[in-house]
Amino acid sequence: MQKELEQLGLSDKEAKTYLASLELGPSSAQEIAKKAGLKRPTAYFAIDGLIKKGLMSSFEKGKKQFFAAESPERLVSVVANQKRKAAALEEDLRHILPTMNSLFHLAGEKPGVRFFEGKEGIKAMQEDFLKSRASSLENIYPRDDFVKIFSKPEREHYVRQREKKRIRVRTIYTSEAGAVLPAKDSLTERRFVSPKVFPFSADITIYGNMVAIATYRGKLIGVIIESKEIAETLRLIFNLAWQAAGKK
Repeated sequence: MQKELEQLGLSDKEAKTYLASLELGPSSAQEIAKKAGLKRPTAYFAIDGLIKKGLMSSFEKGKKQFFAAESPERLVSVVANQKRKAAALEEDLRHILPTMNSLFHLAGEKPGVRFFEGKEGIKAMQEDFLKSRASSLENIYPRDDFVKIFSKPEREHYVRQREKKRIRVRTIYTSEAGAVLPAKDSLTERRFVSPKVFPFSADITIYGNMVAIATYRGKLIGVIIESKEIAETLRLIFNLAWQAAGKK
């Protein structure tokens, strides 16, 4: 239950404290701290947070202060409140996005470089392909390394999103197993080259005025370069390679 409470926005200490108080009933902070396995100052801090969330209350009996967990039904109100806050934040974000995008593109035609790390970073690069206004992209990549990192559902999801955007792709790839079956969609053209002759270890994608490069071996690192001159030059080099590679 602690995990579920944390998913609702409670800290791990708050979750432990709430569950302990729920089980004990009205109790002193010391008793709750002991039940939750927390130090008393930590328990006091958690109790204060829970009171502010409306999940605990306090009262005095004699000269001693007691604390009690509110009904679990209150958690429904907590979730509803989080939804309201999330909706308000989303609305605020939508209002400031145009200004933020203006700042993002403030550099104009100056070359820009963005760095990415890890699998999620590479996914962010793929999202950039999809969000761009490019109607086509060129790609060179080592297929064996790519399929080790991204599962079949992840690969299929990306392809579906690209197809929805009607983005055409020409790709040159290597594979130890040889040429794979032709692409099922009309938007994709593939050409195979031998990994023994061309042992690629990085992925290069050219789209619009952008060039994305990602390494798939060792630490996953990616970079997106925004430069019309660099993109056009690499596209010319890709076209030379495309003409030299046989259709598979």
